[in-house]
Amino acid sequence: MELFDTHFHWDKKMEPTVIVSEAQLNNVNFGVCIGADYSSSLLSKQFVESFENYWFAAGVHPHESSHFNEGLSQFKELFVNPKLVAVGEIGLDYFYDFSDKKSQLKTMEIFTECALKINKPLIVHIRDKDNKFDAFEESFQILKDFAKDNGTFVVHCFTGSNKWLDTFLELGAFIGITGMVTFPKAENIRKLINCIPDERLLLETDSPYLAPKPFRGKTNYPKYLIETAKKISEIKSIDLEVLADITTKNAKNFYGV
Repeated sequence: MELFDTHFHWDKKMEPTVIVSEAQLNNVNFGVCIGADYSSSLLSKQFVESFENYWFAAGVHPHESSHFNEGLSQFKELFVNPKLVAVGEIGLDYFYDFSDKKSQLKTMEIFTECALKINKPLIVHIRDKDNKFDAFEESFQILKDFAKDNGTFVVHCFTGSNKWLDTFLELGAFIGITGMVTFPKAENIRKLINCIPDERLLLETDSPYLAPKPFRGKTNYPKYLIETAKKISEIKSIDLEVLADITTKNAKNFYGV
């Protein structure tokens, strides 16, 4: 059995060799390390350099968009690196006010255009305030044109409504599910699992954040992806090995590896 952590961050609290070896002990044999700004994108590149089955993505998270000077020149070297498999994470986050909406929208548009130019998939973060869907609506307006131009993307750590799930699936989106699916109050996410077509489902940790039960509240690592996989296999009533095979094939297809 082989699992693929499609989205994790490196916080430097643990050496890459330890993270990867511990992940392998839990059948997590593939991973993509994600950047959230230029410096963390560089770290993501450094993380994966020594591992054949690990790759990285580079982008500017919406929290960091107000600090982005709208110039891609510093990213150029990263975007031609053979280990780069995606642009991201990028997107819109209206839950927090870490960056103004204008800069978030501008940054998302810049990196979406870049993904088309370099023919790489997009990793999209979307989060709204409770009971609002402004970030979903405005992301959709950008992504529908991206999809029309044959762009592929994943809505990572999906927590939206059934309506928005259907809307993004219609654009060809992949859907990333994290350890939140194990949280007691996350019944909304569990209800969506069987609405995601098997061929569009991706597993992720979003580590060091969102550690699943029974590790909630602790630092998350790719090794804990197994807990998310167990929960989803339970919800879908399929063997864990079958789920691993489906989602790992999806991840390889999405990232082109």
